[in-house]
Amino acid sequence: MTIRIIVKSCIAAAMLAVLPVSAGAAVDLPCQAVKLIVPWKPGGGTDIIFREVALEAQKHLGKDIVIQNIAGQSGSKGAKVAKEARPDGCTIFAGHDSLQTTYVTGKTDFNYFAYEPIVLLTFTPAIVGASGKVDWNNMAEMVAYAKAHPGEVLIGATLNSTSHFLAAAVEDAAGIKLKIVSYEGTAERKTAMMGGHVQLGELNITAAQKLFKTGDLKGLGIATEQRDPRLPDLPTLREQGYDIVTGISRGVFAPKGTPQEILDMYEAAFAKSMQNPELTKSLEGKGTVPTFKSRADFVPFLTKSAEEIEGLAKKIGIFKGKKAS
Repeated sequence: MTIRIIVKSCIAAAMLAVLPVSAGAAVDLPCQAVKLIVPWKPGGGTDIIFREVALEAQKHLGKDIVIQNIAGQSGSKGAKVAKEARPDGCTIFAGHDSLQTTYVTGKTDFNYFAYEPIVLLTFTPAIVGASGKVDWNNMAEMVAYAKAHPGEVLIGATLNSTSHFLAAAVEDAAGIKLKIVSYEGTAERKTAMMGGHVQLGELNITAAQKLFKTGDLKGLGIATEQRDPRLPDLPTLREQGYDIVTGISRGVFAPKGTPQEILDMYEAAFAKSMQNPELTKSLEGKGTVPTFKSRADFVPFLTKSAEEIEGLAKKIGIFKGKKAS
């Protein structure tokens, strides 16, 4: 059984050099600073990644980029504000797969294509993590317990977002029933796991590296095709018989109708940023994989991603939206 949420080529693309993009001509924007809406709380993975990229991108843009965190509703609160912003280049959006997961689950009536996609920046592999307080050390032990105690194993997730889809994928692949406890973001979910309030939850590599060493958390499996060299002792889910390859792809979007010359300008600025080896090394240290795609490649990537997310939602019985578009 194979479950896909993220296009496989995303991982392979991370190993390629960033291709140069023709410099977009500077456009005189009607604002002193650009607003980058991050639809999650400060301190979470998406916030940290975009803050760092924005600091580099503003050097090439010629304007400051100011982060505005608008959290809530599984990321859809900030997404809606960004969607309704004036398409004058003064507002851009830090988007990821939750744009599509909230759409197919009926949480929102808009998806990736309610915006102008600009560039893909990074891919963060998902890890099925466990509280350090549980006795399980691998998927087989967890699954055996869950089958003996259906509905009793608690997994922290942000409803209708990527962590919810990971939980659903594990349920489907393993033939188990978990009880989902909703948390608004990675930081809250991680804290709940550390305290033993939930037994399972999605983790990223940075959190895993630190908290596995202290024993606060455990890793049951990583949702990649091959083991990650940063966590060589953590087996993939595939190795353990659960063919799940998934994670979070993060990119930059603009409101629909933003002029082409403005999109070109942003694409060039972010392309130059992702060519900085200091930035890419720092991003890797934060548990994500630099995976640049230009607008020309990002749009078909999103089309395929939308189809795969819709397919999984239908397979596991949580599809409530419209056909991918």
